[in-house]
Amino acid sequence: MPRSGATTVLIVHDQALQRLGLRMLLAAQPGLAVVGDTVEGAEAVRLSARLRPDVVLLDSAAAGPDGIGTIRRLSRPDTLPRPLGVVPPAEHRPRVLVLSQGRPDTYTYAALRAGAAGLLSKDATPDELTAALRTVAAGDAVASPGLTRALIDAVRRERPSVTPPPEHRLAVLTERERDVLTAVASGASNAEIAGLLCIAPTTVKSHVSSILTKIGARARVQAVVFAYESGLVRPHAPATAA
Repeated sequence: MPRSGATTVLIVHDQALQRLGLRMLLAAQPGLAVVGDTVEGAEAVRLSARLRPDVVLLDSAAAGPDGIGTIRRLSRPDTLPRPLGVVPPAEHRPRVLVLSQGRPDTYTYAALRAGAAGLLSKDATPDELTAALRTVAAGDAVASPGLTRALIDAVRRERPSVTPPPEHRLAVLTERERDVLTAVASGASNAEIAGLLCIAPTTVKSHVSSILTKIGARARVQAVVFAYESGLVRPHAPATAA
């Protein structure tokens, strides 16, 4: 049984020794409790519905051939199709923390769009992992600074392959929030944005929180993706030889 008040975690990893190691590591941490583990994504979805963990720790290699679908089913179960006339029960929506290869790729980009709340490199330290679990469980987002910066660079270079959202999605943002989001998409920190816009860092934090709520994003890097896909920010044109 989980310790009273503990953040509960479901581990999804395809290597037995890694699962055991993660269980032992988290069991020794105050305020964390492992409620189950599995080797693949489809079983993770079933266990999540039954065990209702606060966080699903998902190794990207274990998510299965439909890894993005697994993330979507875990983080957004209310979007799944249902028989006509069936009223769904109250859905459990765990936070999904993805262990990635440490550099952005197509999977990483799609994972954020599917609803992943956090991205952590597989070479993260035990302290970084436990801190990330607590952070996403508290409702905040996690992405290591290096991964965030690399993802921003990757989004800049790649024109979105999906149709940009309608303009009305940008209309929910105030002019100041658009300014802040533009700066976020450039990779600026809250302190840098505060200096650029001549406002307090706490005000920047408040604006970022409001932006995430309005656009339905869980992570700062998801806001970056939104900024490019909505057309608020345009990818740099590739350099051409003289």
